[in-house]
Amino acid sequence: MNHELLLVYDKQCPFCDAYCRLVRVREAAGKLRLIDARDGGSQVDRITAMGLDVDEGMVLIAGDELYYGSDAIHALALLSSRSGLFNRFNFLVFQSKVLSRVLYPVLRAGRNLALKLLGRSRINNLNLANNDRF
Repeated sequence: MNHELLLVYDKQCPFCDAYCRLVRVREAAGKLRLIDARDGGSQVDRITAMGLDVDEGMVLIAGDELYYGSDAIHALALLSSRSGLFNRFNFLVFQSKVLSRVLYPVLRAGRNLALKLLGRSRINNLNLANNDRF
């Protein structure tokens, strides 16, 4: 069964954008569609209704399943094609749920610092007060 996988992320983050454009999922897993969280839309509304902060983690939607943050990067690793150096490395590092949970906050901190240095605003999909800037 070939279905669409949706990956909701911050396209303005150069690291997130590069990762999302490089990751390849196995053909049998489905087709990966990238969604910029800054554009809003029904999937971002769904994520927001669940109380998930897209400034704190990307979201992978696979059918009725939603994977957030470290769980999303772990799921992507398991679904990856393993073709090419990047995808093999991604699988080796993030196939471990424990390692994904340890590394994801470090990656997120790097993302937040980069966006702060670039002068980007937060997405703030949860409309939190005083949460506009990094």
